[in-house]
Amino acid sequence: MKNKKRNLTLLAVLLFVGAAVLLNWSYNHRWGTPDAELVSAEDKGIAEAIAQDGGEVVTSGYFSEARLTRQVSRDEALELLQTAASAETASQETIDSVMNAISVMATTSMKESQIENLLIAKEFADCVVYIGNNAVTVAVPAPAEGLSEEAVARITDIIVSETEYDASQLNIIEVKA
Repeated sequence: MKNKKRNLTLLAVLLFVGAAVLLNWSYNHRWGTPDAELVSAEDKGIAEAIAQDGGEVVTSGYFSEARLTRQVSRDEALELLQTAASAETASQETIDSVMNAISVMATTSMKESQIENLLIAKEFADCVVYIGNNAVTVAVPAPAEGLSEEAVARITDIIVSETEYDASQLNIIEVKA
């Protein structure tokens, strides 16, 4: 009975993940690939809104380009995974492995977005977070004199509290305006 419940639960979770992947894929393909000009225009609009509120804005296109590159890379990886899972010769082990990889990718993406939002809430004008296998890389705008120890401490605190990584696995990239 216990194995039957576990198997049914596992099947339901896999079906939900598969449905989410399918919906995400159909949504992304319905609208096409990300448009660099559109992303840049959105970032510029956000920067103008922040500037009107008296906030400090970094006008570098680095962050919008980094987000666009990250999204395109993930879309390509997702497409490759879906192709592998939908192949006629794909074994159940391959399909399970693909679903696990997609789940990890989705979790990582959500965690990166959450950390970026927290960093922006902690008074950084913009940022990009990459979570890899053994490290977290954070790119933030920095003044000419570099980031203060307090700013580095805020970044480190957020990364350590929101992920399983420790301070030694954190890379901070200072993007000069």
